[in-house]
Amino acid sequence: MDMVTTTRPKGTATLDIIKKFLSYVEIKTKITSVFPFLLALAYLHLSGYAIDLRKTTVFFLGMFCFDLTATTINNYFDTKKNQLPLQFPRRVALGILLFLLTVSIFLGLLLVYLTDPVVLLLGSLCFFFGIIYSYGPVPISHGPYGEIVSGLFYGLLIPAILIYINVPEGRLFSYFLAGGKLSVTLDLKSITGLLMLSVVPSCLTANIMLANNICDLPRDVKVNRYTLPYYLGEKALWLFAALYYLAYLSVIAMVAAGFLPPLSLLLLLSLFPVRQNIKLFLEKQNKEETFIVSIKNFLIVIILHIILVFLGSFLPGWGPQ
Repeated sequence: MDMVTTTRPKGTATLDIIKKFLSYVEIKTKITSVFPFLLALAYLHLSGYAIDLRKTTVFFLGMFCFDLTATTINNYFDTKKNQLPLQFPRRVALGILLFLLTVSIFLGLLLVYLTDPVVLLLGSLCFFFGIIYSYGPVPISHGPYGEIVSGLFYGLLIPAILIYINVPEGRLFSYFLAGGKLSVTLDLKSITGLLMLSVVPSCLTANIMLANNICDLPRDVKVNRYTLPYYLGEKALWLFAALYYLAYLSVIAMVAAGFLPPLSLLLLLSLFPVRQNIKLFLEKQNKEETFIVSIKNFLIVIILHIILVFLGSFLPGWGPQ
């Protein structure tokens, strides 16, 4: 009797590898970097600044690649500590991690070459906190500061770097050395606008982390991982709801201060589905069933926010002058 052997088509094997890679880097979570980037682009257009395509492309690729790197660091060392399987053999997984890190560093240095030392400082902060967020004796993500760090670095630093590399020199701040002394001049209006713009993505990103930690609290405590919900108790749910309302208040404040057109107030319409999702999560905190509401709320709010900011640039008196 002839033995029948079956071989998998090359295309299927390649597809499996791609699926494993996308799972390893948790591609679905990259919304937390891509959408703040798009929001900052829309705000730049609203403010009338020209977009430097070369610098912006290099920054996006470097930002996205390092976001992938940070996730692989988290997954590689978490699975090692908890003795859980990875999508690839550990040597292969480590190789992917180091490759992504190398590409991220190269793109970061290229952006510094195209810009100035300020970007080197901001980029170094991103790399430093991105690595210690998941790596080290006591990673940030294992303590009560994960929500703050993830919110600020995704919600503030991404827009800050993108806006800085695209606005004219001195529009955010300027600096110069004279007689061995460093002098820095801030444009308070521009800085204020940037800080207020960052509130929405910061709150939305922090809430994804917060919802995840609330759902994982019993399991985290068993492995000596004491995140913010451990210290807040039931108040963590109050914080979860409050962060969404803070995001809406920041948009109202930006309109009142003249940073955004009145059109952006239509974002308040998204309160209806967002409040319903908040109610679902307050009633039940489950990773498989209700954690997803934090992702849904993130997308509902930030996508509409980006669209309204972009459309606002075409209103009389608001668009590029």
